[in-house]
Amino acid sequence: MTTAKDQRLGQGAVFLCAVLWSTSGLFIKLIDWHPVVIAGTRSLVAALFMGAFRGISPRRRRVPFRPLRLLGGGLAYSATMLLFCAANKLTTSANAILLQYSAPIWAALLGWALAGEKPRPANWVSLAVVMGGLCLFFKDGLGGRSLAGAAAALLSGVCFGANSVFMRLQKEGDPADSMLLAHILTAAAGVPFFLARPPAITPAAAAGILFMGVIQIGAASLLFAYGIRRLPAVRAMLTAVVEPVLNPVWVLAITGEKPALGALLGGAVIIAAVLISTLEKDRPAGGPGSPGSAPPVKNPLFRGRRKRG
Repeated sequence: MTTAKDQRLGQGAVFLCAVLWSTSGLFIKLIDWHPVVIAGTRSLVAALFMGAFRGISPRRRRVPFRPLRLLGGGLAYSATMLLFCAANKLTTSANAILLQYSAPIWAALLGWALAGEKPRPANWVSLAVVMGGLCLFFKDGLGGRSLAGAAAALLSGVCFGANSVFMRLQKEGDPADSMLLAHILTAAAGVPFFLARPPAITPAAAAGILFMGVIQIGAASLLFAYGIRRLPAVRAMLTAVVEPVLNPVWVLAITGEKPALGALLGGAVIIAAVLISTLEKDRPAGGPGSPGSAPPVKNPLFRGRRKRG
């Protein structure tokens, strides 16, 4: 049973995670490496950090092994990171992060289909607002920037939403396993690119990769895993919308990169969705149909063995 207190703790963890995530655009811009090399080396550091954390953390209780959920979450988040790094190199940081935050739409649809978590009425209103913001964004927000970058950012949002659902499906286990797997997969994807064109490892680049690996993506992954066990996927995604608020701010303050006016207006509409999502008060989430409950998954692909429930 997920209590209102659990939900508040989960929302706080996701909020702090989003603040850490928001620094990624700045560091990706500052490090002059191939985007897949940035994503791979960052994830290598994150995997080592998370592995060390698991080694010193208290032993977890035994939980059923759900390989499809674990693999689905790992692949989805790995694709999210790779696509987002590519988008940041191909278009402005603001364009990349704002388009990635179409994620609540996909989290709501997939969460309903796979996890049985029907969005609240306020969530549906929020999703309609997000869609309106995206329409405004694509109408005026791209300017002369790369359409490939926009497409990569939007696809990153699809994968991000899917990742939150797969992790939510592991709420009785340890969703951090999917995050660790994602970092291992991303690190492996970066190896061929690293070998083909070894980057210049300057002190500034090394410091940036270490910060991103340990803090920006490593500690953030643990916070997100903690939060997603206590929140429905769509609410977690809407809470994380603080990331696109801060991401362009860091980039503008340090590099002077300014997003187009249409992108700012569309982004403002998207961010407003998270305010709408908070209109309904927290309620205990133990009973059927309550916001934090996760009814048995109907899709047989994600159902555990019968005797394990």
